[in-house]
Amino acid sequence: MEGKVAVFGNADFVMPFAAMGLDSFAVEPAAEAVQKTAEEILKQKYSLVVVAENIAPQAQPVFDTTLKKTAPCIVVVPFTAEPTGVATESLGRMIKMATGINILKA
Repeated sequence: MEGKVAVFGNADFVMPFAAMGLDSFAVEPAAEAVQKTAEEILKQKYSLVVVAENIAPQAQPVFDTTLKKTAPCIVVVPFTAEPTGVATESLGRMIKMATGINILKA
């Protein structure tokens, strides 16, 4: 499957991805700005959206509308010095949707 990739996070997070030619959306962690940018990303029909863990909680209300769809695939990636567990929780939800089993649950 071919498609576009969007990378969404603060400037430090998106810079390496932008250097590789991926569409990058740098945003500071203010909830309103994050949600507005998330809505713009969804309108552009990306196949994959890579989201920095530190802004994922603010973007979640917007991305929740796409959870039952096959695209875009939204992947939360740890980026902060102290992981918050949001990335692991997101991965667990995706695996459970795909397999019906929560393999990350202890």
